[in-house]
Amino acid sequence: MTTPNDPTNTTAAAAGWYDDGTGSGAQRYWDGAQWTDAVQAAPAAAGPIPGAPVAAAAKQKNVLGIVALAVAAVGFIFACVPGALIVGWVLLPIAFVLSIVALFLKGKGKGLALAALITSIVGTVVGFVVFFAVVANSFNDAFGGTDTEVKAPSSASSAAPTKAAAEAAKTGTRESPAALGSAIVGNDFTVTINSVNLNAVDAIHAANEFNEAPDAGMTYALINATVTYTGKDSSYAAEAQISYVGADGKVYNEFNKAVIGPDPQLGADELYTGASTTGNIVIQIPASGDGLIRVQPGLIADKVFVATK
Repeated sequence: MTTPNDPTNTTAAAAGWYDDGTGSGAQRYWDGAQWTDAVQAAPAAAGPIPGAPVAAAAKQKNVLGIVALAVAAVGFIFACVPGALIVGWVLLPIAFVLSIVALFLKGKGKGLALAALITSIVGTVVGFVVFFAVVANSFNDAFGGTDTEVKAPSSASSAAPTKAAAEAAKTGTRESPAALGSAIVGNDFTVTINSVNLNAVDAIHAANEFNEAPDAGMTYALINATVTYTGKDSSYAAEAQISYVGADGKVYNEFNKAVIGPDPQLGADELYTGASTTGNIVIQIPASGDGLIRVQPGLIADKVFVATK
């Protein structure tokens, strides 16, 4: 063993505890002139400053909440795509479970977990609506729809009601769309398009700061409609479908891009006979805005085209 801190032994170190250089990791006492027989274990590394672990934990993100939100968002997107519904139905329950667990974890990020929970629930509802819409459309294509009647808007001239009704009955096609405000009457639902804003980007951003901007070349259409149930017992307003058909012939609906519109929103309310609900839906459409609203007052009802102005 050598003099501590001085392998050449030319300088004596001050008395104290030193690593004696044997490689054991223990410390031996140096009395200023020579090693003694006193030995002690090496002191433990300094622990964290009191309070530091709590502060560090508080700064940690809720990683599980982030994962849950990502899974919920992807599941929501797939739930809106008819050909990929099964993927959404697999991911959304997983996101639901992860979000519940994330809500009970310590640390920040509860907002992410809550957002994931809401997204997974809404995505599941949307998935069922899309599923039933696909089934209904398939049934409609296979067996044909039910008769749909177009009634002229109440603002139509009352001087010749018979003539107005006759003209309204001939409309509803892409070539001759029904007038805005017409009542689209099916066996179970009556749908009226009250108003259409073909460039509602500002209104959508004002409704929710987290709404994304429309895709390039696209804008948001804000449609206000009233749905009245006229069938037996009860049914859901979501069965009356409203979409937009662009000049390019493509069909655009509210599931193509998930945004939250201004209140009141036209949701999946359950209605009994004679009950009505009025609200807004948001559809991302081509910025040219030269398309038509398409209304289907029931899952197997005939589709009717309505002008946007």
